[in-house]
Amino acid sequence: MQPNFYSASVGSKTPMNGLRIYTPNANVTSDLGKTVFYSRRGSGPYYRWRYDESGASWHPSRMHAAEFSMQSFDNANWKSLPPALKTRLSEHYLD
Repeated sequence: MQPNFYSASVGSKTPMNGLRIYTPNANVTSDLGKTVFYSRRGSGPYYRWRYDESGASWHPSRMHAAEFSMQSFDNANWKSLPPALKTRLSEHYLD
């Protein structure tokens, strides 16, 4: 499956071209469920985005390619992302 590329607007700022968002697929056993997303922009690093319920915020951590397999991911739809995650992604990927 070819990954989707998103051009997500950052308010009135420059769009985030080449942003890809992923979710763990059914082959991945995880107790994190819907509270984890992964992102990558262009040929940059992968990030895991985890929701911290106690702080009610999304936190990224940089991933090393050896830590996962792309077969473990499905493409996520930008429109289906939680609004707070969209905001954090916009802040993280400022041009």
